[in-house]
Amino acid sequence: MSDESLAARIDQLVTEEQDLRRREQRDSPDADALEADRERLRAVEVELDRCWDLLRQRRAREEFGLDPDDASARSADTVENYEQ
Repeated sequence: MSDESLAARIDQLVTEEQDLRRREQRDSPDADALEADRERLRAVEVELDRCWDLLRQRRAREEFGLDPDDASARSADTVENYEQ
């Protein structure tokens, strides 16, 4: 996956995240719809983290003269448990 396609995917996910946050407010009276929104929002957030991680890996490899195509997406568990 190229940097450009990763950036496009990130843009799509950010748009979906914003839509879900708006829907979350609208769906608050409906517990089932609200729960579905929250589950999807969490999945989008994880996917965003994975995409950003992969993009950072690619850029770091390129910066150090390595092939960015050798970077690979890390698991959700790995990305979500990074120490900040």
